[in-house]
Amino acid sequence: MRRILVTSALPNANGAIHLGHMLEHIQTDIWVRFQRMMGNQCIYVCADDTHGTATMLAAEREGVTPEALIERLRAEHAEDFRRFHVSHDNYYSTHSPENEHYNREIYTRLAERGYTYTADVEQLYDPVRKLFLADRYLKGNCPRCGADDQYGDNCQECGATYDATELVEPRSMLSDAEPELRNSTHYFVDLPQFADFLKEWTATEAVQSEVANKLAEWLTGGLKAWDISRDAPYFGFRIPGTEDKYFYVWMDAPVGYMASFQNLCDRTEGLEFDDFWRPGTQAEVHHFIGKDIINFHCLFWPAVLSGSDFRTPTKVHVHGMLTVDGKQMSKSRGTFINAGTYLEHLDPEYLRYYLATKFGGNTDDMDFGLDDFVQRVNADLVGKVVNIASRCAGFIGKNFGGRLAGDIRDTELWDAVSGAGDELAELYESGDTGRAVRRITALADLGNRYIAEHEPWKHLRDPDRRDEVHGVCSLGINVFRALAVYLKPILPAMAEKAEGFLRVEQLAWHDAATPLLDHEIDRFKPLFTRIDKKALDKVIEATRAEAAEASAAQESHTVGIDDFQKVDLRVAKVLAANFVDGADKLLALDLDVGDHQRRVFAGIRSAYDPAKLVGRLVVVVANLEPRTMRFGVSEGMVLAAGPGGRDIFLLAPDAGAEPGMQVT
Repeated sequence: MRRILVTSALPNANGAIHLGHMLEHIQTDIWVRFQRMMGNQCIYVCADDTHGTATMLAAEREGVTPEALIERLRAEHAEDFRRFHVSHDNYYSTHSPENEHYNREIYTRLAERGYTYTADVEQLYDPVRKLFLADRYLKGNCPRCGADDQYGDNCQECGATYDATELVEPRSMLSDAEPELRNSTHYFVDLPQFADFLKEWTATEAVQSEVANKLAEWLTGGLKAWDISRDAPYFGFRIPGTEDKYFYVWMDAPVGYMASFQNLCDRTEGLEFDDFWRPGTQAEVHHFIGKDIINFHCLFWPAVLSGSDFRTPTKVHVHGMLTVDGKQMSKSRGTFINAGTYLEHLDPEYLRYYLATKFGGNTDDMDFGLDDFVQRVNADLVGKVVNIASRCAGFIGKNFGGRLAGDIRDTELWDAVSGAGDELAELYESGDTGRAVRRITALADLGNRYIAEHEPWKHLRDPDRRDEVHGVCSLGINVFRALAVYLKPILPAMAEKAEGFLRVEQLAWHDAATPLLDHEIDRFKPLFTRIDKKALDKVIEATRAEAAEASAAQESHTVGIDDFQKVDLRVAKVLAANFVDGADKLLALDLDVGDHQRRVFAGIRSAYDPAKLVGRLVVVVANLEPRTMRFGVSEGMVLAAGPGGRDIFLLAPDAGAEPGMQVT
């Protein structure tokens, strides 16, 4: 029995799970389920990638703590994966004590052995927001072609790449301020020291040949030291021995694999962390990733593992990117589909099956053809595989008491189907499920052709051919059972329904080689229905609507005078003011607005003592649409001004104003 630990790349805690995420997790899950069917111990862990400035800013926009934001998203992500039958043994978070422990341990070991150093780095700094700016938060004029409104690392007009410090007339996307060039001390892993080790490791079967070729280009060109630090403020783990330096997210993200597994070990009797992560162990570690992050997983990750006395991955399985109808996924075209939107209209196993037809065990990009998706599911899965069971089960139930024949009528067909197990197992092991599915549907064709040639429906009333009809239909059921075994890693829910229909225990891989003889089956119930193209159209329409709504929310902040005149500003009296649990920027204000009272959450906690607000008059937007927040419903907005922090100033009505009076 093999002992295998498997991971998928960690989704970012910055949005919903979409088809791109599902591609990788479905691919991984198929491989994991196959290993389990083979009798191997196969443990599948993952986590949300939570750290970084983006998380900090997103939490600030929502008025919640980063911890509250990432836990909400983690729960949503885990539920989306569960509904797609992705069988994680643990879905955790990189913001965890286990991850902080292993990050510190790895860093300390690297530092003690001379694999790290510090150096001063020039960076652009936002003087208003008081933080160093990542490339994504900078825009300016391209230093090559002069095009304006370009990001801090590349130009969309001429394709040039450059350092953010080269931008002409740069500005911060967070405050629109002109950034300042400042020095900061950063921490580096001296990756060039691992060059010889990496040349040897990347030449093994740990990576696919096409990946090894790409890595060889980088190794030949010379490795650069890896910056593993970021300056405060930053949501992440502080580097030991510092006060304002934090581990860069790509330092702690892959360590999240170890942390998620450690968390599982702590809750699972007999499961030991060192059995999988110590050097020289016979257990295996497999990572599934996209080709856009091979440098992190196939250079940096094995280097820091080897330099800190942990084992390196057995294999990194790299896949290509997903396109839809030959183009990049697009929100405006309705093809950047979220998992939740898909699930509102379509069965998750349709997607699992279709993506399985695309996996080739290589780094080629995969195209999701919308029309092809409908045709393949309906023609192959429903029209071929399920069709065998639906055609034969009725005859067995109505004419033979639901009991299969005691022998195999046609050994040639049965040998072809039952003998395909080894070939299909090799394809699953290599990740080439596309060829596996084609082979399985070819076997389904053989079964359907056999039934059509023998026409059991024509001979039911001929007593001399009754045994022949029984044998033909029983063989059909056994062919279907073998196909259900072969497809179980891809279609676990269908396999479970088939197990119930066949009245058998959970199907294992070896079951495909042994027929059910003189065995009673249950009444057949439909395992799948055909995809209605209208349901797919609804997914596309819903995705477009989501994109339009998001785009409208991000449009220019300018408004016309007619829109401004719709704003109803009223005087309100603060009746009560309280801190909000779980929010470090908000106060809950109970307001008297003249003819009624309402509650408003205001982001003024850093500047005001709530006890001193009681009895004060403020100005409130009285006709703002209520906003549902995690803490309750905010029924308006209190007006304030200032740059932030302690410098927030509530607008005060004129002397003599009363609650409910309109402000003009």
